[in-house]
Amino acid sequence: MSEREDADPSQEHADLEREIRADRKFSLSEAIGRMAGGGMMRGASPVSPTRQAELVIDDYLRRHLADAGAELGMVVLRRVAGSDLLLTDPHRPLVVLARYVRRVLGSEYLLHDVVRDADVEWGRMLGERPYFQKEGRPPHPDDPYTSESVRLALSRLVETLSADES
Repeated sequence: MSEREDADPSQEHADLEREIRADRKFSLSEAIGRMAGGGMMRGASPVSPTRQAELVIDDYLRRHLADAGAELGMVVLRRVAGSDLLLTDPHRPLVVLARYVRRVLGSEYLLHDVVRDADVEWGRMLGERPYFQKEGRPPHPDDPYTSESVRLALSRLVETLSADES
């Protein structure tokens, strides 16, 4: 019999693992992997379902929301991500997005709030003072986000979402 056949397989495995790790730096991710054990994450995504839904919504908004500066898309994403709608149904992100947009379109208060946030975001991104639309007055000619422009953009988004659902 050879020396290999007499050796304990578990001891051989441990010796080989020790030899492989000898020249490696120890990292936090390796420690977590060791604690989890072999195959702990196999088949599962380390990204939460809610975060996955946010990424799907972000991608959809980038491709389908008419928004030259992307500030409106960022505001809508931030609001959908923090909504109860996404927390209760993260596995159907586009359905959640459609529900949220319909909710905004159905409420003047929510619509004006989204417009205001988009104006703030636009001003922050460009380092300029935002133009806030005042009730009863026509919007400033340079204001990229007015109640009507946001209503139109969101209405078109809902139409696109409805077409994609069918």
